[in-house]
Amino acid sequence: MSGMDVLEKIGELKSRKNAVILAHNYQVPEVQDAADFVGDSLELSRKAADLAAGVIVFCGVHFMAETAAILSPAKTVLLPEIEAGCPMADMINGRELRAWKARYPGLPVVCYVNTSAEVKAESDICCTSSNAVSVVNSLGVDELLFVPDKNLAAYVARETGKRIIGWDGYCYVHHRFTPLDIEEARRLHPKAEVWVHPECPLDVIALADKTLSTGKMVLEARTTSCREIVIGTEKGIIYRLAKENPSVTFYPARETALCVNMKKTTLAKVLRALETDTFRVAVPPDIADRARGAIQAMLRIS
Repeated sequence: MSGMDVLEKIGELKSRKNAVILAHNYQVPEVQDAADFVGDSLELSRKAADLAAGVIVFCGVHFMAETAAILSPAKTVLLPEIEAGCPMADMINGRELRAWKARYPGLPVVCYVNTSAEVKAESDICCTSSNAVSVVNSLGVDELLFVPDKNLAAYVARETGKRIIGWDGYCYVHHRFTPLDIEEARRLHPKAEVWVHPECPLDVIALADKTLSTGKMVLEARTTSCREIVIGTEKGIIYRLAKENPSVTFYPARETALCVNMKKTTLAKVLRALETDTFRVAVPPDIADRARGAIQAMLRIS
């Protein structure tokens, strides 16, 4: 089946099944182009909750589809590639978090949205990379636990002055960025600004011009006066940035900054998801209710 035939078939099935396709900023170009909405994980999950569609095809990784299912319990959420996981989210589970909390009685737990439903259910409040600083400041405490990303925890601690005890987790894509990558990018592109994601190590963040979540990169790119920008995050976002801002040239800070799991979803798998209603992602109601509480606590202060 040709690419055009696949898109036509996807369109037919979307209409017949009252479905919507959501794609994360790191997805391959053909999937981004086929999506109704492209964005970051929480932005897409909130979009899913607001839409009238009964079926959500989430082109991302497992925790993202879980978050959509938590916020839209009456809807069918499909993950086209069930093997698309998140290594960072897998670095902690509910049992491990319960044991860790017991060592620090009374300290609130902030969990990054890049976590499983069971970890969200064990947390007091959720956060994203764009609102983590405001979430931590909203708690009114000087000490707290943060899971699972130690790099984001270190960045938030620097920005807030709080004592943040971070779990020893990380995104392998962002954790591999080094100061040398930034220095080399500046040598190659001396007129460019450097934007990096707060999941990067602090010594990388220190060399950047701006530290921005993927959502904030998208917004900043629309208003920037810069004509050249080096992007220090998973390079899949450059497709969207370049498409929306043709007068700006974007360069990856590291050519190998690729999330293998994000690239597992293809147009053929999106079609299969719609044809066969696979793979359905559901969260047990007791876990979903508690996880929803952590997400809603964040939304109230965002």
